[in-house]
Amino acid sequence: MSDEDNDRYRAPALDKGLDILELLAGVDGGLTQAEIAKRLDRSPNEFYRMLDRLVKRGYVTRIDGDRFSLTLKLFGLAQLHAPVRRLVSFAVPLMRELAEASRQANQLVVFDRGNPVVIAQQEAPGYWGISIRVGSRIGLFDTGSGHALLAFHTAEERARMIAEHTGEGGADGRVTAEFLARLDLIRTRGYEMMPSAQTAGVINLSAPVLGADGTAIASLTVPYITLINAPGAPDISATIQLLVDTTRKLSEMTGAGFKSEG
Repeated sequence: MSDEDNDRYRAPALDKGLDILELLAGVDGGLTQAEIAKRLDRSPNEFYRMLDRLVKRGYVTRIDGDRFSLTLKLFGLAQLHAPVRRLVSFAVPLMRELAEASRQANQLVVFDRGNPVVIAQQEAPGYWGISIRVGSRIGLFDTGSGHALLAFHTAEERARMIAEHTGEGGADGRVTAEFLARLDLIRTRGYEMMPSAQTAGVINLSAPVLGADGTAIASLTVPYITLINAPGAPDISATIQLLVDTTRKLSEMTGAGFKSEG
């Protein structure tokens, strides 16, 4: 579509509302109407009616009288997306069983618009463990989840995922022969095992949830930590087996149906 066509179909009011939502999504503590206008380089009066409508529809709320902050309504709408909702509904009981058996936390991740995104999180059954917020967008190259997702796709699909992640159409310097060999290893053995690039002492164990065609529709990750106060807890080898068994069950339950809606 040409720039002329883009201008022809512009919806200024919609653009203004989306600009506000995208701005507030990246801010803690909210912004005043004047601060919103300044950041968007517009007049404060332009946003009065739009903010009023967003508040009345429940997407934005007032805090401290004159500040506006994003509510969780958009998050709630995202959870209604049928394929993701169904995948999570199948996964949660199995994730809970995995956490109880392994004594470790785990999280379910899908690839969405350039990044692996956490869509479900199960806490460890003890009083502490490693967790990550649902909705977090994580790395593709430096996480076990990202590796597992890339490993179980064709070369063409990998290239598309990487291009979406980097925002560039050309080759990425991180896609080396060594990296591709690692993806082949993950595909052969069925899981990734790597030190966390974010937290010392954590070993990320990641295995794919496969669709009917054998490609990854999600990855399940256990951020494994050695539990010195739980001598009966499974060691890392036993935890890997528990993880692989869980993803195999989930693949059998969700593969064909989930993939067909993609």
